[in-house]
Amino acid sequence: MTKIVPDNLTISEVGHLPVIKDFAKRIRLVETLDAMVDSQMELSPGITVLAMVLDTLSGRTPLYRLEEFFEEKDVELILGHDVKPELFCDYNVGRALDKIYDAGPQKIFSQVAQNAIGVFGVDPRRVHFDTTSISVFGDYDFIDPPLKITYGHSKDKRPDLKQFLISMLCVDRNVPILGATKDGNASDKTLNNELLGGVSKHMARHGLKPGAFVYVADSAFVTPDNLQEAKEKNVKFLTRLPATYKECARAISDAVLTDNWIDFGKLNETPATQKRPAASYRGFETTVELYGDSYRAIVVNSSAHDKRRHKRIDRLLEQKRKELEAHCKKVNSGPFFCQADAQAAVEKISKAAAGSYYRLRYDIKEISKYPRGRPAKETTRAPIGYEYHLDIQIDVDTEAVYSMRLEAGCFVLISNLSTKQEQNQWTGESLLELYKDQSGIEQNFGFLKDPVIVNSIFLKKPTRIEVLGLVLLIALLIWRLIERCMRQYLDKTKSEITGWKKRPTKRPTSFMMTTKFLSILVAKSGKRRQLVKPLRPVQKEFLQAMGVNPEVFVNP
Repeated sequence: MTKIVPDNLTISEVGHLPVIKDFAKRIRLVETLDAMVDSQMELSPGITVLAMVLDTLSGRTPLYRLEEFFEEKDVELILGHDVKPELFCDYNVGRALDKIYDAGPQKIFSQVAQNAIGVFGVDPRRVHFDTTSISVFGDYDFIDPPLKITYGHSKDKRPDLKQFLISMLCVDRNVPILGATKDGNASDKTLNNELLGGVSKHMARHGLKPGAFVYVADSAFVTPDNLQEAKEKNVKFLTRLPATYKECARAISDAVLTDNWIDFGKLNETPATQKRPAASYRGFETTVELYGDSYRAIVVNSSAHDKRRHKRIDRLLEQKRKELEAHCKKVNSGPFFCQADAQAAVEKISKAAAGSYYRLRYDIKEISKYPRGRPAKETTRAPIGYEYHLDIQIDVDTEAVYSMRLEAGCFVLISNLSTKQEQNQWTGESLLELYKDQSGIEQNFGFLKDPVIVNSIFLKKPTRIEVLGLVLLIALLIWRLIERCMRQYLDKTKSEITGWKKRPTKRPTSFMMTTKFLSILVAKSGKRRQLVKPLRPVQKEFLQAMGVNPEVFVNP
């Protein structure tokens, strides 16, 4: 049988991996790692991490059987170096991870992130901090480990599993610039305090002095130590005041009572749908006193908040009504024999209704009592006595319920951006938008919480968990940079790109991009490569939006 395909011709599926390699090249990933990690291994640390990043972003089970993964790939094309797949055996990769740990994963990622901020012009003035827990299976009882894998408050709702924490610092909503693994039982309040002590020094690497950036964190930030640390280090912050503070309830009550709201409008970035309409916001500026210091406060009312809590309020009102009806039935169990007794019953029921979000309407009816028998003809029937019946109607106190529903839809943001200049620069609306960007870092955690990753073959040593965190953070950094490039291009050109179901979109995602390049096949003969099929228009669209040259699919 005549051969159709020459012996020296190979065809491999590369998908979107050349795009990932291009972004890794822009942030000098391989060069940075090789310069910072002391290693004489044939498999360099930079190539190892790039290979693990490509594997993580390949869409398959990540960080598992790297050697098998690269056997089917054009290694030189997607790595930029002609490396034998057998070099990615478990032993070599494990040794490389150990070398990287010795060099300091946090230090390495900080440098890679600094490269990225410089190359892509990321604005580092808006800083977001948060933590998440990573649940793991099995025993991790090591002697003197770098971090404790133990039981703690599980954000995965798995208190039965041991865990460790990942803390992350992001800028420009969701671009990570700092990440670390922490003990499984570490407190968010303590971690905030630890970071506050060095965040100014870290941000100085990006050319920002204390006071030139805003540190955004969730409500765990609000502790005496953290507020004092921010004051001493001149760190400008924005956070949410916990509802457990009396000042939170007071500020909300004042806002509702004053009823002098500033309309912020709808701040949604994604299009609203019938099932998920856009929330409307309004705010009220005031101040709160915490631990002897005054802070700027913005009471925010959200229509979405109202809808989420309506059912709970309805249940409360139903419960209160049933309690009030039972009390009325007990007190008003029969007729009263004098008007004073009926009036006393009314006062007793009114006292029970106070604060129940209901009002009473009542009527005391006087009923005459007559003797038995038919009266004589042409005589007037004279009553022998009187009894009094109480008619009670229970009505909702609409004013009180309105205030309760309004307060339930409120939360309080606090900040030390309180000078006149800072208030002009950071209006209540812009502070709310900044706090809403905290969702970006929460979305990042979903990327890092794959249980297959954290229980993979490379975690025989606890030190490798920290290096694994480095690999995942670098993968996440590239993932977000791709998404950011596409959206910035579309915003700049005021154009759209082909999204899901061939519908145009202004907010493409990195995952959306990967689905457009599933069928990319590259044919190689000797050192020459060419695409098996030409790039489709939609693929060229995405490459243009990312600023990637199509040559990445044929040139290493």
